[in-house]
Amino acid sequence: MRLTFITALVTLLADQILKWLVVVGLNLREILLIEVWPPYLTLSMAWNRGVNFGLFADESPVLRWALIVLPVVVTVWVWRWVRREGGSPLMRASAGLLIGGALGNAIDRLVWGAVADFLNVSCCGFTNPWAFNVADIAIFVGAFGLILAAGGKTPRDDRASMG
Repeated sequence: MRLTFITALVTLLADQILKWLVVVGLNLREILLIEVWPPYLTLSMAWNRGVNFGLFADESPVLRWALIVLPVVVTVWVWRWVRREGGSPLMRASAGLLIGGALGNAIDRLVWGAVADFLNVSCCGFTNPWAFNVADIAIFVGAFGLILAAGGKTPRDDRASMG
């Protein structure tokens, strides 16, 4: 579980440090747009009060707290699942990415009342209307890695079949 913990911690720190540097340090919360490498990379401030892509966005305190508690519940469940399964290094690292990203976005909701999204990537004639953050990337990559890793045999499966 050391790999899961380290991956989660590095992901969480990278997410929170980058958010602070961009949102506060570069003052993106007031400037709202910084063209880094137009049209490919821009920093575009977006406060996500809902779930993915702002779905179910609401100023409701109940929704805000539900979206703080839910990632914590998911974190505990994923941690326990990977610990029970043993898992390959891919599974443990993927769990760490998902956990670190989920906790990063939960911290945003505690601190700012919404998730700070600011990365906007467009390419090849496609203009992306959405912004995201490091935590979002980690959650996506972590979930995908867990899907890939969960189907294979783990060391604990081998031990269980020997007894």
